[in-house]
Amino acid sequence: MRLPFSRRSFLKASLLTTLAFLHPGTTQASFLPKKQPSGRLNLYNIHTGEKLNTTYRDPDGTYNPQAINELNRLLRCHHTNEQHPIDLQTLDFLDQVNTQLGSTNEIHVISGFRSPKYNDYLISKGHKVAKHSLHLEGRAIDIRIPGTALSTLQRTALSFRLGGVGYYPSEDFVHIDSGSFRTW
Repeated sequence: MRLPFSRRSFLKASLLTTLAFLHPGTTQASFLPKKQPSGRLNLYNIHTGEKLNTTYRDPDGTYNPQAINELNRLLRCHHTNEQHPIDLQTLDFLDQVNTQLGSTNEIHVISGFRSPKYNDYLISKGHKVAKHSLHLEGRAIDIRIPGTALSTLQRTALSFRLGGVGYYPSEDFVHIDSGSFRTW
């Protein structure tokens, strides 16, 4: 006698059901398959007014060096104008989040790379920034997407379990980075 479903399908359904009972606040959307990232980013730096809509990676996974340089420029420290290479995993994480949310969004960048001088300045002014922030390594970006609820942006980023996801509703941004998975 042949069953209408495989053992693997049964186990998968059982696992999802168990997770739903253990985490009742989890929505069905978190179980939906993830879309392939687009390789495209449409960014607006709120401090400099600069915009960039670029394809930084092709479907085969090859990065476009010119586009990466343009992204490094746009994501520079707005306080000192210092540039630093932005981590490709951070860009890919951002792309995955944006693709899951529709991929045509203009992403507003609050902070990309942060120079040590600017980081120290923020600390001296009482801002709650980490002394060894991943922004200093070009591995973090603070963003918001107009028209997308901040909580939706946070949940979408968390659903990938890829890096750090910080939620700052009073400052109106979500932090994502390519460090180990953690949330705050």
